Amino acid sequence: MFIEAKNQLQTIRDVLRFAISRFNDAGLHFGHGSASAYDEAAYLILHTLHLPLDRLEPFLDARILPGELELVLKIIERRATEKIPAAYLTREAWLGDFHFYVDERVIVPRSFIAELLREQLAPWMEEPAEVYSALDLCTGSGCLAILLAHAFPNAAIDATDISANALQVAEKNVEEYGLEDRIDLIQSDLFAALADRRYDLIVSNPPYVNAEAMAALPEEYRHEPQSALASGEDGLKATKVILRDAANHLTADGLLIVEIGHNREALERAFPDTPFTWLDTSAGDEFVFLLKRDQLPRHQAL
Repeated sequence: MFIEAKNQLQTIRDVLRFAISRFNDAGLHFGHGSASAYDEAAYLILHTLHLPLDRLEPFLDARILPGELELVLKIIERRATEKIPAAYLTREAWLGDFHFYVDERVIVPRSFIAELLREQLAPWMEEPAEVYSALDLCTGSGCLAILLAHAFPNAAIDATDISANALQVAEKNVEEYGLEDRIDLIQSDLFAALADRRYDLIVSNPPYVNAEAMAALPEEYRHEPQSALASGEDGLKATKVILRDAANHLTADGLLIVEIGHNREALERAFPDTPFTWLDTSAGDEFVFLLKRDQLPRHQAL
């Protein structure tokens, strides 16, 4: 099929149609930035040809040079046969207008918390200029730490991850944004290495996939670090530790914001007396919770 495509395809429109058909035939899963075979095909074609990612229409009938066609077909074929997430093929991922380097050392950035940071956590954070310290727990690529730095310009940011490999990727992104003086990268198993540090704001997108869901993950997700996904039988192993220890690391009026995937019902069963506030996101109000320090489980707070 690859040789036939090289001999027959001439325009970007031709290649786009071919890629969509190839992706649909391969039964790919789209959950790492693109929502459909069309979106993924358009992105990979535009990226490979060094064209603006938001402008497909003007180029649809442009003819592709033989060398360009070979490059495009190779990346399409790798996506279809190896089922590698597109972000790992292009070494880039986006959260809104923010661009990040990624590779297999980190999960592909995707977080509803990013949406909330665009609005500086309004209305919950009344005075963004008075956020002087913030923590991104389980930072991975460093994406949320970088968004925190932009949302709260007076804040010093700590960003932790248990993985030294992930922190190497985060360091690359922090340097790309010129934030070395504001973001401190720390290797830590959740709060373990943070001693008595306290923060006005803690955000976390920790591992939250339960054992049943891990066993059924599409192949694309198996290219990601499993330690950044799996969180025990119920998906709450990391979140329970965060709830246990967060009060010891929040200032008196500090906020904790945690993303938990599809675990709202399980979390509320596990903590029936904790008054979670569920924040509205583009996918609904069951994925991200907020707690003030004095709302954390009382027997676990100092």
